[in-house]
Amino acid sequence: MVFFDMFKRKDMGSEIKEYLDKGAIVLDVRTQMEWDEGHSEGAKHIVLNLIPLKIEEIKAFNKPVIAVCKSGGRSGQATQFLANNGVDVINGGPWQNVDQYL
Repeated sequence: MVFFDMFKRKDMGSEIKEYLDKGAIVLDVRTQMEWDEGHSEGAKHIVLNLIPLKIEEIKAFNKPVIAVCKSGGRSGQATQFLANNGVDVINGGPWQNVDQYL
């Protein structure tokens, strides 16, 4: 279901900007190798499969979260999990979607 949500809105830019204005943390869920190839300055890096183990750390940010990855699929999974656990989160899709507003 979340996978299809990213196709509902053609322009996520306004939502991304709104979250950044609220002081959102950019959470990159890609692999270490992908992260090393490039990432948004100031982003937090937690690989997708570690998100359940790091949920308390993420909640401790006490800020909204914009999850990002390479294409939007993994960040969509992270978004669904985090939202189900009470985190104010959106799927930012590919990390470059958010990077352009930083």
